[in-house]
Amino acid sequence: MKKINKDEGMENVDKIVDIKDDEIMTVREVAAYFKVSEDTTLKLVENGEIPAFKIGSHWRINKNELAKCIDKLKDGRGGNIGVD
Repeated sequence: MKKINKDEGMENVDKIVDIKDDEIMTVREVAAYFKVSEDTTLKLVENGEIPAFKIGSHWRINKNELAKCIDKLKDGRGGNIGVD
């Protein structure tokens, strides 16, 4: 068994904190946040209007990336989501 020194241990704690800060959301969670249907959210994800990635067959959305997307919309730099 490998011993971990204090610095390595703190480095691992920092990694865990980073993961928590970069929370991953499901399509259902994003839909609830925006107060729209899961189908609408899924279409926005599939069209690339909401940044997302797949794990297997499931879409996942990084909370920080979603926040950046929302900030762009607020600043008028992102147009409107889901509007043709």
